Amino acid sequence: MSRLAQTFAALKAQSKTALIPYVMTSDPSPEITLPLMHAMVAAGADIIELGAPFSDPMADGPVIQLAAERSLEHNTSLHDVFSLVSEFRKTNDQTPVVMMGYLNPIEVMGYSRFAEQAAGCGIDGVITVDMPPEEAEDYVPALKSQGLDPVFLLAPTSNAERIKNLAAIASGFVYYVSLKGVTGAARLDVSSVEQKVAQIKEFIDLPIGVGFGISDAQSAAKVASCSDAVVVGSVIVKKMTMNSGKTAAERSIIIKEISDILGAMRKAMDDC
Repeated sequence: MSRLAQTFAALKAQSKTALIPYVMTSDPSPEITLPLMHAMVAAGADIIELGAPFSDPMADGPVIQLAAERSLEHNTSLHDVFSLVSEFRKTNDQTPVVMMGYLNPIEVMGYSRFAEQAAGCGIDGVITVDMPPEEAEDYVPALKSQGLDPVFLLAPTSNAERIKNLAAIASGFVYYVSLKGVTGAARLDVSSVEQKVAQIKEFIDLPIGVGFGISDAQSAAKVASCSDAVVVGSVIVKKMTMNSGKTAAERSIIIKEISDILGAMRKAMDDC
């Protein structure tokens, strides 16, 4: 059983919802990401979504676009993501790590080589935002051959046929994008989320994670009541702009702010 499957099974047994924070590798500095990952787990994160920067992040709003730019200023590559996860695995072999990125760098590396290296460093799943399931006939087998879960996105506009098609190839969990638009968008309608998640579960027997528009403990708790996972991104990434993260003191400030946010979300989710 994969780390993702084990984690979701354990949470289900406890009637808990997974908390999945997103951070961009090497944002705002290469030195912050590893201690931040450990701090997020200590604050209540169950799964970590780790961003791989890309120069044209079309699914992301300004906050995460700027995070990608800051990361790329450090020449961050897929190899840096792999090295980071390898370091994380030296002291944490239980928390799943899902890499979120875009297709171009993966295609440049090649599906098979990417899958081998991603699995070898301890990555558990991959979200490739611009890889539609209809075009994934080579991509999905490459990931699954290495035990990696291909995590796909569904949107408010996804119809029953698309949900069924995705059900045939997805594993790990399914990421429901709760809003029309890019990351960092507002106006989360929890009743609409609840209805769509129920529709998705008619066709997919996988955990459903909900992201986009979750900005505080209250919205996290509301989404937790109707999903298997709450994905939190922009509100965390905004904290990376507090300072440059170049000194230990600056990094400590950012890590504490993010830990406080996640701790409040974890408590609210568990209390709902």
